[in-house]
Amino acid sequence: MPRLKYASVVRVLVILGLFCLWVQIMLSASNGGIYRDGDINLEPELAISYTANNEKNINSNKEELMNANETSEQVLALVPPELHKYLTVHPKNISANSTEKAGPKNVTEIRKLIERYNDAQIIHNEDIFGPVQNDTIIIAVQVHTRLTYLRHLIVSLAQARDIDRTLIIFSHDYYDEEINNLVKSIDFTKVMQIFYPYSIQVHPHEFPGMDPNDCPRDAKFEQAIKLKCNNALHPDLHGHYREAKYTQTKHHWWWKANRIFNQLQCTAGHTGMVVFLEEDHYVAEDFIHMLHLLRATADKSCPQCEILSLGTYLKTYQYHVNGDKRKKQLTLSYIQQVKAANEERRRRQQETQTWNFQVYPNIYSATQKVEITPWHSSMHNMGFAFNRTVWNYIMELQDQFCAYDDYNWDYSLLHLSQNRPGREKFKVILCKGPRVFHIGECGFHHKKSNCNASTVISKVQKLLQNAKSYMYPSRVTATITAGGTKHNKKLVKGNGGWGDIRDQELCANMTRIGRQNRKYVYFT
Repeated sequence: MPRLKYASVVRVLVILGLFCLWVQIMLSASNGGIYRDGDINLEPELAISYTANNEKNINSNKEELMNANETSEQVLALVPPELHKYLTVHPKNISANSTEKAGPKNVTEIRKLIERYNDAQIIHNEDIFGPVQNDTIIIAVQVHTRLTYLRHLIVSLAQARDIDRTLIIFSHDYYDEEINNLVKSIDFTKVMQIFYPYSIQVHPHEFPGMDPNDCPRDAKFEQAIKLKCNNALHPDLHGHYREAKYTQTKHHWWWKANRIFNQLQCTAGHTGMVVFLEEDHYVAEDFIHMLHLLRATADKSCPQCEILSLGTYLKTYQYHVNGDKRKKQLTLSYIQQVKAANEERRRRQQETQTWNFQVYPNIYSATQKVEITPWHSSMHNMGFAFNRTVWNYIMELQDQFCAYDDYNWDYSLLHLSQNRPGREKFKVILCKGPRVFHIGECGFHHKKSNCNASTVISKVQKLLQNAKSYMYPSRVTATITAGGTKHNKKLVKGNGGWGDIRDQELCANMTRIGRQNRKYVYFT
């Protein structure tokens, strides 16, 4: 009997030992794939910020983790070696939340740094490329946290002809040292960074972030009244309450545009074009050349065209395959080629279920086509440009922009366009062969399980490589269209998300701050 008891005890101890060893191995293996508290090293104040931004940061981290190891050879092969430095991902930023790990440790410190940057109005490389002139093209890039895409946008900008004559203003709504260092490493033109000061990051538990006493998005009005939550009296037109992660984008765009036109010292007398890009755009090398051509064509053929557009969201582009007209008879007819391209696109979508570019003939060529049509937000908001005159038109109706119950800045502009007293809707002149592409298939508004940044980027690179001999056209021909039903459909109401009176007041107050003197602040 004692022997049996002893054997049972030994068995139990062995089993417990094996179980402990297994647990230890599993914990060790999971350390590389789980965000531990020790890895993030958050101070209490920043921990609140992390919680408030958890969803967007997880999306950003997924994108970084998916693509950090695969700025693929396919992509790199089409990037000049001297520009690979902008695509370098350091190993320390792969395994953890890079947006939270580096840089300042609390919200107070981030606020101070943002204030110092905005006061200083530093223009990097101004000593190399000269001061900003009144007709300098300004490229305004709205930046969130999508570092992979931003790297490729910078690479595309670096390859653009005459980029050294521009000023690129990166407008951030998230302070991150890795992003800042990437932007400050740009050496091919003048660069400025501005920081949206009312971001969720620096207001993690108060408006404009999410106040703990704000009403839940889907709370019913009667329920919100009983809860006595902050914004109970101000649901949107669909009966929902505000979500900070959505309202921030419209606030940021409005603040950025006002900052550039009305507040910076270097733009006090600026009369040139401001091109609006986002971190997940990609530009063709002749986009500045095309901008000048569009401007010249508008001045000659369409003085009422206030907006220029270089991009499109279409996934099919017309491309001049054969420049010799005499050989057209030897190829399929245009209609047959279009049908063949459509059929190929459908076949590939069925096979791979992945996003793809298709090219059609006869648009990229020596004489390229542009279109003059009413401006529509969802079709002409990418790579679009306007000057101070147009901004002044917008400012005349700023109250409508800020009061319109739509969390989208572009639909709010469309509302202004359709309600300009005594004036027609904004007209746009746009490239039929686009020079700005959207590569951001992963992230905020895109929840694809199979999205891969490198795949999309390589497709854009190849398309532009194929079109290279047709870049820099000497002239364009303009076609005037009335626009389709979608262009001319009157906005009856917005998309909501903007019913909170606090959002409307913050928006209106942004334009009441005048131009600020440049302060010389020396950073250590």
